[in-house]
Amino acid sequence: MLFGHGHCISADSKKVVRPYHSARRLPGVKRVLIFDADDTLWENNVLFERVIDDFLDWLAHPTMDKAQLRPILDDIERANIVTVGYGSKALLHNLRDTFSHLYEREVSAEESRQIEELAVTLIDHRVELIEGVPDTLTELSSRHDLLMLTKGDTDEQQRKIDHSGLAHHFQSIHIVAEKDLDTYRRLAKELTLDVGNTWMIGNSPKSDILSSRAAGMNAVFIPNVHTWVLEEDELDPSDQGVLHLERFTDLLKHF
Repeated sequence: MLFGHGHCISADSKKVVRPYHSARRLPGVKRVLIFDADDTLWENNVLFERVIDDFLDWLAHPTMDKAQLRPILDDIERANIVTVGYGSKALLHNLRDTFSHLYEREVSAEESRQIEELAVTLIDHRVELIEGVPDTLTELSSRHDLLMLTKGDTDEQQRKIDHSGLAHHFQSIHIVAEKDLDTYRRLAKELTLDVGNTWMIGNSPKSDILSSRAAGMNAVFIPNVHTWVLEEDELDPSDQGVLHLERFTDLLKHF
């Protein structure tokens, strides 16, 4: 199986339910395992949450508390995804938009500088791998084909990949603008994947599980308590094509 380089690909459609494919370990059976990166291989959203918490404190809104302010920011982020995408630059844009919306004026140069200072940790922070990831990937790569599929700003995601030291585990790495049905379909077509023997592994119900299932792949859901609220969605408990695990290292029991 030959793997190429990643592209930015996107679209959407409805979910297709497939028959269950057992994830129990079968000697000699090689599978394609596609890994999400942020909050699956390394911690990510917890850093964004810290910045948002500091921002809401800094706002010091005269009539609204943090619990009232957060849904407003969430709505602005949701509305801006199409135009600004994901990552630290997108967050800064959304924080400025939130300020402008709440105070009904443009952000001053000094206020903009202060907002950027709140987010400096997103740029300077070292990648913090989730427990057990390197050793688990080493063992899995000895018997399966591993890919990485991550969405966001290309330069920012590549920086995290480089700092993680994990790239050598993967036959190909794909940084995309969005992880939706069309992304998975194109990836499967370009890499000639047997979707019935392919598993998407991640923490996001929306991007990792539901979208890959809609494309006919199997999926492994490994929850992260810090998963971004906009990535949350309901999973069908009767969908036997989704394997639910508690931690990353549990993958070794199944693959």
